[in-house]
Amino acid sequence: MVFYMSSMTLELIGFGLIAIVCGFIILYMMLRDMVSADKHKWFLGIGLGSGIIAFSLKILFIVTFDSFPKEIVLAESHAKVIDINYPTQPAVLKYALVITQNQGYTWKALPRSAPFPKDNPITLEKIQLGKKLFFDKRLSVDNTISCASCHVLSNQKGGADGRRLSMGVKNQQGKRNAPTVLNAAFQRRLFWDGRAHSLEQQAQGPLINPVEMGMPSLTAVENKIRKLPEYISLFKSAFFTAPAITIQNISKAIATYERTLITPDSAYDRFVRGDKGALTKKQLRGMSLFESTGCIVCHSGPNFSGASVFNRNGAFRLFPSVTNRKIELQYNLTDDLGAAANLKNYGRGVWRIPSLRNVSRTAPYFHNGSVKKLTEAVRIMAQVQLNKIISNQETDDKNIIWSSRYKQLGVSNNHALSDAEINDIVDFLSALDGELPNT
Repeated sequence: MVFYMSSMTLELIGFGLIAIVCGFIILYMMLRDMVSADKHKWFLGIGLGSGIIAFSLKILFIVTFDSFPKEIVLAESHAKVIDINYPTQPAVLKYALVITQNQGYTWKALPRSAPFPKDNPITLEKIQLGKKLFFDKRLSVDNTISCASCHVLSNQKGGADGRRLSMGVKNQQGKRNAPTVLNAAFQRRLFWDGRAHSLEQQAQGPLINPVEMGMPSLTAVENKIRKLPEYISLFKSAFFTAPAITIQNISKAIATYERTLITPDSAYDRFVRGDKGALTKKQLRGMSLFESTGCIVCHSGPNFSGASVFNRNGAFRLFPSVTNRKIELQYNLTDDLGAAANLKNYGRGVWRIPSLRNVSRTAPYFHNGSVKKLTEAVRIMAQVQLNKIISNQETDDKNIIWSSRYKQLGVSNNHALSDAEINDIVDFLSALDGELPNT
């Protein structure tokens, strides 16, 4: 199981443990003096100590349980009561079936502006500073790599770099594919494994990653920028009340600029806002399949990601969730387990759900960049996430599930996707492409 605990969560656990110790101390003192103590005081002490312990244990349980990625907890609890003779993980199968039976999904357009934290409001001066920092290769140890090196702001690259694995300083190759920076402002989890909770936090990671920008420390980044005269006035303008060149202000400026890199006027957005001619008939069929097949289970909301600010639960998913050794070996899908990397014998990766905005431009695909074509990526996702088969035979579209434990039959419709349906979904995904903003 993967834990994601914030500092507040850890503080609550600490207070809970202290309260439990206090409860035991009160009980110990009451028991020690039980003979000489007043009867009413003795009962009061016993009740108080026991109450503190019981309440603290309850809080600890709630806080700890809430730190689990919700979809994984749900899957494991289901696994204890479901027994299906089927070549997949029963928990994941039931989870998918329950969600896809929910009709009436509401499609929404992307807002035209991105949210920002209260301690980092957007200003023109901060955007200008952040843009300069974003493109400045001097933030790397050998002056060869900038943020823009891996997040190319062009319609051809879609905010990624087009490489299978990104390149860093000294021609070092990274271990993961560069995710797009476009519309990252709407994500509440950043990096493939979701370890960053904000753009400000994410901006600091590559700076000191030895393979990416290679700076020895965040302090070294501060000192290097302080020696560049043109930045002194820029920081004064952007942070006029506290203009010091600190890593906090550096990351705030970069994050502010990245919050302008959104694409809210795709063909899909225009369609949802009322332009009925914005989508082709093929894209409309793909949009319908995207919903009925179950893609919206994970890629929901205006940013097409369960890890976005529009969704409060389900930021992570098992991948692959359905065992398919042929596909896993062909594309090395389980060599890197993401957020589950430190779990022994886990065998499945745990990843943040990426946004599908501009996805037709950000090939190659998946965390390891192992898939070159979007059509193939959709085929793989259909099989290893939604347990579909790829078939042009109509008879393959219905799947019968037998439970040996409960002696019951279940029928899953839409079990197969044809090549034409795959192409329709891919066409719909291309409708999520938007023009880069003029910043």
